[in-house]
Amino acid sequence: MDASTRFDVAALERWMDANVTGFRGPLDVEKFSGGQSNPTFKLTAASGQYVMRRKPAGELLKGAHAVDREARVMKALAQQGFPVPHIYGLCTDDSVIGSWFYVMDMVEGRIFWDGDLPDVPAEERSAYYDTMGATLAQLHSFEPTALGLADFGRPGRYLQRQIERWSRQYQEDEMAGRSPDMDFLVEWLPNHAPQLEETCVVHGDYRVDNVIFHPTEPRVIAVLDWELSTLGHPIVDFTYHLMAYRVPSSIRWGLAGRDLPALGIPGEEDYIAAYCRRTDRADIADLNVYIAFNLFRFAAIVHGIKGRMLRGTASSAEAADLVRHMDDFAAIARHTAEQG
Repeated sequence: MDASTRFDVAALERWMDANVTGFRGPLDVEKFSGGQSNPTFKLTAASGQYVMRRKPAGELLKGAHAVDREARVMKALAQQGFPVPHIYGLCTDDSVIGSWFYVMDMVEGRIFWDGDLPDVPAEERSAYYDTMGATLAQLHSFEPTALGLADFGRPGRYLQRQIERWSRQYQEDEMAGRSPDMDFLVEWLPNHAPQLEETCVVHGDYRVDNVIFHPTEPRVIAVLDWELSTLGHPIVDFTYHLMAYRVPSSIRWGLAGRDLPALGIPGEEDYIAAYCRRTDRADIADLNVYIAFNLFRFAAIVHGIKGRMLRGTASSAEAADLVRHMDDFAAIARHTAEQG
């Protein structure tokens, strides 16, 4: 582990012995290469394998890296049978390993980093995309109050508040620099955002690489990385997922420029239609506004990663490669906005 993620393994083992039912040491720790925001670790013990996510070390932006919120939403969704890992415990005592963390089940399955699902036969890929869309529609069907999450976010003005939040985080991180396309979007988005009232739990980062599929079947068995989850609007959440169709294949999960019929992957219009059927919608008005926002938001997230990388607190060796594409996301977002 590098200096930014190093911690006292013995202290973690003592905490797990006291807080994780059935735990038996000794404990071995390995950092996953993914997880740009909250460092994620594979924990191997005599009692089995676990996963830990912790806040990164160093100076953090206010409201970011809320591992307690991740643990809370996953525990609530698990009670409704939604596919999330089991949470063993949350630690909010910085003295244990230096920052808050939680420990969850290690779900055995398949994670696809490439949007074209190269390890899946072409005739089966449509089913994988279908179950991925169905899982997101299921999430959006839950009533927050029934989940015990009525206070998980603020109702109303979700899109406007998101624009304000990510514009502020982009502008406040001076070390990461400025982008003309991002500056354009900071001005453009508030003037074009639809007024939205519907509220549900949103994932906030629903991509193919944040989903674990069954080892052999086209079935989602766990949705990961809930750091950006909150109460919000389902269409904003769905169109974040949908932006893969606008992102070039130079980004591993991007689908733009790929021969989707040959790959057996549904086209954007068909994917939208399937989601609308499942959620009783006629269509999605202002589609490009939502796509432009989500591309802007993703670029702002990567901008934050760039700032942490420059400050020496980025949590993944892959951060530099992701940051290299930040201007591409911003440019695609601006182009999408200008299309109207």
